[in-house]
Amino acid sequence: MVAARANDETSFDYNGESYTVEEHGSGTMVRNASGEDVAYVTSYSINAVENGVSITIDFREAVVKAIADNAESFDFNDEEYQVANTNGQYEITKYKNTSVINQFERPSSKHWVGTDANGMDLLARLMYGGRISLLIGFVVVAIELFLGIIVGGFAGYFGGWVDTLLMRLVDIIYCVPSMPLYLIIGSIMDFYKVGAGVRIFYLCILMGLIGWVGIARIIRGQILSLREQEFMTACEACGISVKRRVFKHLIPNVIPQLVVFASMDIGSVILAESTLSFLGLGVKYPAASWGNIINAVNDSYVMTNYLFVWIPAGILILLTVLAFNFIGDGLRDAFDPKMKR
Repeated sequence: MVAARANDETSFDYNGESYTVEEHGSGTMVRNASGEDVAYVTSYSINAVENGVSITIDFREAVVKAIADNAESFDFNDEEYQVANTNGQYEITKYKNTSVINQFERPSSKHWVGTDANGMDLLARLMYGGRISLLIGFVVVAIELFLGIIVGGFAGYFGGWVDTLLMRLVDIIYCVPSMPLYLIIGSIMDFYKVGAGVRIFYLCILMGLIGWVGIARIIRGQILSLREQEFMTACEACGISVKRRVFKHLIPNVIPQLVVFASMDIGSVILAESTLSFLGLGVKYPAASWGNIINAVNDSYVMTNYLFVWIPAGILILLTVLAFNFIGDGLRDAFDPKMKR
């Protein structure tokens, strides 16, 4: 093709195919017999700085024309480009619109509680974080109630070796050190780069599997005293199945105690989740929870100079835990008239 151009030929053959050579702007365009563009040859070598960016022929022609006219800038596709000559090499640049992240912006009419280190609105993160913290609290308590009712109910009703076996299981789980277990599971999830949503799911299961032993003991103690009463003797005389005796007659009689325990336990679970998230073992960024919002106090500069970043989350945790504790106290007084004075 170069020889054909040097001899001012308008076509040449290569590998049994015919090609045409035509002038195109400041370069030469080579087309095949079908009229498709095959190659473009120019005396200028124009390369993109960023990988994956293709330069069109029209843009090359615009650059060559700007260089030939000694222009400092030119327009192409409604965008302005600047031309700079550096030691005989030309650099083509253009302006890009950029936005600055408003890190630690103080409360204003635009951001009522301010922004965090990533420029995110803290009020929105507090609302989403409250949803996740409450979700974890309710899900964990539901898992604890499910396991505690089954184990405690059968242990208290059957007694004997069944009670001994189930209570030894409770003792073993009760003795499992929770914090080292959280550290191990958190490290495993970090290694496998588990997503924030899946991490919340695993956190709920882990906390539920560890925290049900207290409910099991409460259920067992209540059923041990209830199974000797007259209505249980009547159930046995009527031939009611064991399953119905436990879940239809015994468990409903301990529901008041379960409601009180669950309402107070929700506050404890929220505190536990906040502690884990504060230590980096719970909910991970970009998901929000009150615990990982307070995690900002790990930086002493932020803790002392940007109080609005972590104090609102701490106040919300305090108010939520107090609210559930007050609800538990009220339910206890309502279900047990002897507690009233």
